[in-house]
Amino acid sequence: MAKLILNEEDEVELEDGAQLKDPCEEAGVPFACTEGVCGTCVIEVKEGKENLSEMTQEELDFLGDSDEERLACQCKIKQGVVKIDY
Repeated sequence: MAKLILNEEDEVELEDGAQLKDPCEEAGVPFACTEGVCGTCVIEVKEGKENLSEMTQEELDFLGDSDEERLACQCKIKQGVVKIDY
């Protein structure tokens, strides 16, 4: 099981390989297109970026080579703990 910590307050346990979209949306991260083109769901990864899936082409197109930002609609948690802010 993986753990997602949102804004240093909410903790959510997820299956390894789970998408971040649903727990982020439930926590209040805004979503519009959910396809990685609008950028509405940008999150800041505070810790555990190595525990997230590789950046998708949509993320690279929108964010460039950002080390700290991801699109919540595009990334998955592989394992371990990830802390994000939004």
